[in-house]
Amino acid sequence: MRPVKCADKIDADITVPGSKSYSHRTAIAAALSNGKSFIYNYLNSQDTSYTLTAIAQLGIKIEHQDDYIVIHGQAGRFDPGPKSIYLGNSGTSMRLLTAVAALGQGPYRLSGTERMHERPIGELLAALEKTGASARSVHENNCPPVEIKGGDRILAAGTQIDCSRSSQYLSGLLLMAPCTQNGMDIHVTHGPVSKPYVDMTLDIMARFGIQFERQGFACFHVPGGQTYEAGTYTVEPDCSQAGYFWAAAAITGGRARVLGIDRQTRQGDIRFVDVLEKMGCSVFTDSRGITVTGGELTAVDADMGDMPDMVPTLAVVAAFARGTTTICNAAHLRTKESDRLAAVAAELEKIGVAARATDDGLVITGPPARGAQIATYDDHRIAMSFAVAGLAVPGITIADPDCVKKSFPDFWEVFEGLYL
Repeated sequence: MRPVKCADKIDADITVPGSKSYSHRTAIAAALSNGKSFIYNYLNSQDTSYTLTAIAQLGIKIEHQDDYIVIHGQAGRFDPGPKSIYLGNSGTSMRLLTAVAALGQGPYRLSGTERMHERPIGELLAALEKTGASARSVHENNCPPVEIKGGDRILAAGTQIDCSRSSQYLSGLLLMAPCTQNGMDIHVTHGPVSKPYVDMTLDIMARFGIQFERQGFACFHVPGGQTYEAGTYTVEPDCSQAGYFWAAAAITGGRARVLGIDRQTRQGDIRFVDVLEKMGCSVFTDSRGITVTGGELTAVDADMGDMPDMVPTLAVVAAFARGTTTICNAAHLRTKESDRLAAVAAELEKIGVAARATDDGLVITGPPARGAQIATYDDHRIAMSFAVAGLAVPGITIADPDCVKKSFPDFWEVFEGLYL
């Protein structure tokens, strides 16, 4: 248990760690590269560690230095199986590596926690099967554990993918496609949800020298026989993590500048500051980062399809706004680390907020009336979002505070900086 102290108007400059999404993608691209890649500001968290451990099991040498890591790529080649790879509850690791593992001969068995074994992956397995790879759900329920055999089996140069549940299915296919002999034409039949994450994948591919063509988010052509170019890469700060501190400024009427954040980032979560601005906050951008200053908050209607990780954070801010906030286009949050829509609604109700989950979002009317012990559902984003609520609501306690290690191991230390 961790009690959260209330704070007056905060006034802080904050540094957040490297982007979790970019860290996963950079590590995988480096593993597929033609030599040594030096990666700075790599996020050291449970999820990203699962990705590093997995690529090491596939035969990729990794060196950990004080402020960077070195990944020795093998030009898209992996050690043959059998290999048993454990990925915890890291959905990004599971989905990206399920696709990338098909470049090796296999068999590779990818498994995780009990919750991971409830999270869907059938659409990606079906798309891999169309390329010639053997990709199956071990329990035949379209969820992990999965078993992958690929390598010489991958002959087809085209596939289709349903991305209505996750854009990570598409990102996995895109990452593997350049290393196949025949390349890949990928047609997206539904979705994708969370489109900025696809842009982030393509950004990393381009930085590593990969050529591709795209028609919006519907069709992608990736020529085969390419090689990711080893080099030196720096992971940019994480906008999802920045959001907690911008939210803290919003609900306390204070100021929080998150250092190193650039408006031009491809991280979709940067748009959270636009939502806060519509709610009554002031937003200022300079060469050092982005500053949010709180104001009188009013409710908004928010389509969160392109920034789903910010839904719990926005929900907490909405609890302090005048009026009723409606959040939509976030149905895929029900298959995250927790059913985030149900979890957020339940915990908001504990603190006296009128909140209900809809089929694809939340409806929230504040203000909070009391403190409570917040259940975190082994979900890092629930813990960090409701910690923000504790800055303005006396008596909030966070259960299982260590679950933040999944994405932001130093969260509580950085959070304490708000009281200085």
